[in-house]
Amino acid sequence: MGSIWSLAYDVYERRILRNLPPDKIPHHIGVMCDGNRRWAKGVGEQVEGGYLAGADKIQEFLGWCDQLQVKLVTLWLLSTDNLARPLEQVEPLMRVIGDLVDELVETGRWRIHPVGALDMLPAASAARLKAAADATSDVDGMTVNIAVAYGGRRELADAVRSLLHEHAARGTTIEELADVIDVEHIGEHLYTRGQPDPDLVIRTSGEQRLGGFLLWQSAHSEFYFCEALWPDFRRTDFLRAIRAYAARERRYGR
Repeated sequence: MGSIWSLAYDVYERRILRNLPPDKIPHHIGVMCDGNRRWAKGVGEQVEGGYLAGADKIQEFLGWCDQLQVKLVTLWLLSTDNLARPLEQVEPLMRVIGDLVDELVETGRWRIHPVGALDMLPAASAARLKAAADATSDVDGMTVNIAVAYGGRRELADAVRSLLHEHAARGTTIEELADVIDVEHIGEHLYTRGQPDPDLVIRTSGEQRLGGFLLWQSAHSEFYFCEALWPDFRRTDFLRAIRAYAARERRYGR
């Protein structure tokens, strides 16, 4: 019976792919990889087992993105709010994220770019992420933003702080800065500066809120909410998200 279902899904996925217009594939996809802990509870695993299952799904997901020639993916793996959890919950997740990043580096397929307030992390964890970015800086492949210790409000606060420091170093007064500051100035100081905003944001686990993910960048993004918990997210679910995106008329707020 399993092989019959597998064949049916394969046929279904091929049909979706055939009908996807090449010019409707998102350039940048943001993903809220949600539901790992609920998945673990549902299958009788420890929480770390859910994190491991979620990490396994990420390489698979990036492979799907490669097949569609997506250029940029942002994966939200740890929020600033998550860091307020008890240490016994945060430490296993940090270990899993560190091992995952090392595995992504070893593939040699993707350029890793940490996104978040790395100063909030243990020094060893921050160093591990920075080393991954350095090791993959010359990779000619899809860029993968690893959003760790990430929060949209914190990002905006850090962007404004960076902007103020930059202009203070130039001798710009507050009054002079207030006269010229605009959205482009702030955008130049975001964690994702120099990158295009996400075309599509996917959230798994049935939750229908952003929770601060890419708060500034997602102003004109399309959203897709999926009931599947992240470890259960299938290629079929991914292709349905792309199909839904391709069917929409993007208005960019106009």
